[in-house]
Amino acid sequence: MTTPGRADVIDAHHHLWTRSRHPQPWIDPTTMAAIDADFTPADLAPVARAAGVTRTVVVQANSTEAETVDLLGVAAADTLIAGVVGWLDVTTDDVVDRLARLRAARGGDLLVGVRYSVQDEPDPTFLDRADVRRGIAAVGAAGLAFDLLVRQHQLGAAARVARDLPEVRFVLDHLGKPALGGTDLTDWVRDLHALAASPNTTAKLSGLVTEVHRPAWTSDDLRPAVEHALDVFGPDRLMFGSDWPVCLLASSYRRWIDTLSALLAPLGPDEQAAIWRRTARRAYRLAAS
Repeated sequence: MTTPGRADVIDAHHHLWTRSRHPQPWIDPTTMAAIDADFTPADLAPVARAAGVTRTVVVQANSTEAETVDLLGVAAADTLIAGVVGWLDVTTDDVVDRLARLRAARGGDLLVGVRYSVQDEPDPTFLDRADVRRGIAAVGAAGLAFDLLVRQHQLGAAARVARDLPEVRFVLDHLGKPALGGTDLTDWVRDLHALAASPNTTAKLSGLVTEVHRPAWTSDDLRPAVEHALDVFGPDRLMFGSDWPVCLLASSYRRWIDTLSALLAPLGPDEQAAIWRRTARRAYRLAAS
């Protein structure tokens, strides 16, 4: 499918893992058989390039700095990967020093952001904690983006931290994981609007196919989330992400990118170009290709 604006695409969200080095205990071999394997740049390159992707941002999947160091090394050796969003414990009091060590590693100049798995925190106000906010502020002061990995019920706290730390560039992963497929989205609609009210926020059109809570999905299941995101963020603050290989639980890489192309078809070429590449380039301060 050829779509206006969809050329030279940046995939702003995918993963890589080799489980002998970095185990992924969250993968259930029975219910997640499609991703119960290792995924390397050699696996990604053909499917991404076939879909028109020319640059990517790889995002941490294992909550260790060791994985981040390895991802930086992989990115340094791979022409497709333009940036790394690594893991860092933002609750510690030495975030600045930890960032310096990551940047001193091979490929350290490709560190473009930090992510912490807030979605796994039982406290819905985790992002309101003083130590967490201090760590996130240090990430922003280092010139890096902070990826918000939150679930729908944590979006309110995400909106507060983005409002209170205007100097930090926040990137919302997977639109905050709305429960799609006929579920009431009232709270998600309200809280995404509140988050988007802060101009220092952008969001990824990613990870939606795995949030449809039934076996099959259609573009109509995803349309309410995409349209609301367009309403509150606008194309200039949205970016495409495949969430590969996690997307394989519900969709091929190509099916997701073609589905999103169809959902974005009413937009003009310049608006589409923002989503397919320009927003990611700006949000992550990616070097010119």
